[in-house]
Amino acid sequence: MHKSIEDLAKRWLKRRPDGLSLLEHRVLESTIERRPIAQDINKAYASKQTFGDRVADAIARFGGSWSFILGFIALLFAWTIGNAWLLGRESFDPYPFIFLNLVLSMIAALQAPVIMMSQNRQAERDRIDAAHDYEVNLKAEIEIMALHEKLDELRHQQIIALREDVSRIAGQLQRLEDRIAAAGGAGASAK
Repeated sequence: MHKSIEDLAKRWLKRRPDGLSLLEHRVLESTIERRPIAQDINKAYASKQTFGDRVADAIARFGGSWSFILGFIALLFAWTIGNAWLLGRESFDPYPFIFLNLVLSMIAALQAPVIMMSQNRQAERDRIDAAHDYEVNLKAEIEIMALHEKLDELRHQQIIALREDVSRIAGQLQRLEDRIAAAGGAGASAK
C-alpha cells in the first residue's frame, strides 16, 4: 500500500497538505519512511552555544547557588568586621562602607544582564523542547492511528473469513440434511 503525505494529511490530520506546518510535514515524512523522529535536543543545543553563552550560563549557575550566597555573606561579614572593628581608624572603607556599596553596585550591574541572557537562552531552549515534544507526540498519535487502522483491517478480514466459514458450514449442514432427508424418505418408502 503506497502512502503519500497528501493521503496521510487528509486521513489522520483531517487537513489538506498545503495547510500543514513544516513540523507536521516532517512528521508525516518520517511516518512514511518509518524512521524515528525523537532526537537528543540537549546535544544539538549545546553544539550551537558560543563561548559567551557558556560563560554566561556558568555565571548564572554560580550566581544562583547556595555557594555564592553563603560565600557572599561571608565576604560581607568579613568586610564589615574588618573595617568597623579590627582596623579601627586605619580602615580603608569606614562605616557606611561607601566602597563596599560601589563594589556591590558594580557586581549587580554586571550580574543582572548576564543572568537575563542566560534566562533568555533557557526560554528559547524551552520553546525548542516544547516544539520537539509536540513533534514526538504527533508522531506517536499518528502511529497509534495507523495501528488502529491495521487492527481494524485485520478484524474485518477475520470477520469476512468467519462469514465464509459459516457459509461453508451452513452449506455442508444443508447437504447433510438433504442426504438424511433423502435417506429417511428412501427408508420410509422401502417399508
